[in-house]
Amino acid sequence: MLEEKLKRLGKNVKIERIRNDYSQEQLAELLGVSPRTVSLIENGLQHPKFFLVAKIAKILNVDINLFV
Repeated sequence: MLEEKLKRLGKNVKIERIRNDYSQEQLAELLGVSPRTVSLIENGLQHPKFFLVAKIAKILNVDINLFV
């Protein structure tokens, strides 16, 4: 169940990142994380802390509920 949630989170982050015309590197810079971290999140391989999910939602201008 957690795996499914992480994959859905990652898919939604990637969709919104692309919709906002950011590269992984650009989003990573705005978040203050490495591009690898963004990649791991998008691929459902990393469980980000809530504050990072909130920051992603704010930067991508979406409701945080899209990611939870």
